[in-house]
Amino acid sequence: MMGIRALLIAVLVALLVLVFLGQLWSRRHYPPGPLFLPMIGSMGALGIKLHENTFIKIAKKYGNICCLWLGHQPVIFVSGLQAVKEVLINHKEEFSDRPLSNFGKAVGRGRGIILSNGHTWKQQRRFALVTLRKLGLGNKGMEYQIQEEVQQLVETFARAKGQPLDPCFPITNAVSNVICAVTFGHRFSVKDEKFQKLVEAIYLTMKFPGSISYLLYEMFPWISKHLPGPQKRALTAFQFVLSFAREEIEKHKEQQSFHEPQDFIDFYVLQMEKSKNDPNSTYDEENLAQCIHDFFITGTETTSTSLKWALLFLTNRPDIQDKVYKEIADVFGSSRSICYEDRKELPYTNTVIHEMMRSKYILLYGAPRQCTKDVKVNGYLIPKGAFIFPDLRSVLSDPKVWKTPEVFNPNHFLDKDGNFVDREEFLPFGAGVRVCLAEQLARIEIFIFLTSLLRAFRFQLPEGVEKLSPEPVIGFTFQPHPFKICAVPRCCSL
Repeated sequence: MMGIRALLIAVLVALLVLVFLGQLWSRRHYPPGPLFLPMIGSMGALGIKLHENTFIKIAKKYGNICCLWLGHQPVIFVSGLQAVKEVLINHKEEFSDRPLSNFGKAVGRGRGIILSNGHTWKQQRRFALVTLRKLGLGNKGMEYQIQEEVQQLVETFARAKGQPLDPCFPITNAVSNVICAVTFGHRFSVKDEKFQKLVEAIYLTMKFPGSISYLLYEMFPWISKHLPGPQKRALTAFQFVLSFAREEIEKHKEQQSFHEPQDFIDFYVLQMEKSKNDPNSTYDEENLAQCIHDFFITGTETTSTSLKWALLFLTNRPDIQDKVYKEIADVFGSSRSICYEDRKELPYTNTVIHEMMRSKYILLYGAPRQCTKDVKVNGYLIPKGAFIFPDLRSVLSDPKVWKTPEVFNPNHFLDKDGNFVDREEFLPFGAGVRVCLAEQLARIEIFIFLTSLLRAFRFQLPEGVEKLSPEPVIGFTFQPHPFKICAVPRCCSL
């Protein structure tokens, strides 16, 4: 009896070994990567905590196209300018989908813009782009709303009278209110408790995908969804944003304001009415709520985080701050509001903004894609269904294209005559068919907010503080550690 049991165990082990070896053989044309282990895949190579350069280090070891395994799911990390361009631009159709990951299915449900695919994605994205233009994106219309929030932010900073203040909360409120104005047609008071919960929910939603808990949820969702922890908080936060959106949608429907549309909800509800007899229409309230969620995710957290890093950096580098202020003062003084078109007359200011976004890229990785069919890239087989993670951080710090990638260097965006030069290697918003929907809005906001603040204040370190920490708090977005600065009014500006 014991002999039969031992034989059965030996046969089972042999079969498992054969299956494992068979898997390795079938994947021999895949990109190289860490050793695959049953159940857990190869995510152990990431360590127990993600770091700023985690994926860059993996690329140095395995190459610019490498394969990790999330359980039995292949995850292809793509690093460096040439490899990222090959995937996102040269093979844009094959890598146009969003991954149908466990977390993605839980929060996206195939709706909206960010996490949808196929006909739904094309229709929702096209409508959003057209409607944003109708609402003033690309002309002075939307800039007026941004300038209104800038003025509110300047007044908030001015009330501190040069004493130490935490700029993060007011900045996030101001940027969020731009999205509120576009989407809902009105802004919220910073004292509105529900609005503050919305801002907090957006932060929690963006923090989770950069954690080890996220990887565990993707590998073991049947366990993770029943346990307390970051995944529960992230899912609850997501539902709060959707609930907030649905309440605003109901208010618009009750007011019947869509007959003379003034905001995104109005235009969308009007489109729902026009398309109610179209069997191919994806315009419905659930997609609308998801689109609103997507606007807040792409238009609040990333922009506000970039502005926080900019103020931290310029406070640490008063020499650069003063040079930017001098250029602004020499060109415009304090006579009128600054608009986005003015960047052409502020080459040094424009290059400082671009170099800050390059040297302090705020995302852990670019938004993931999914391979729609088997395709060969640089000699490797990328299988249908594989998740693709473009490491945009590696592009923005690629030593092959940036002279001094590890340090802040405005000359990266200046020609020999001191003129601003836009560069194809500058890809903080991604590339290809899934390039960030809010790219233009983010560029406008960052420019107008930052130039307006620098014209109004000189930002200084609080007494006794030698330097603000440049080290990030790791999440899907890289947040600065809490900090305080002194916004000292420039007498000619206030």
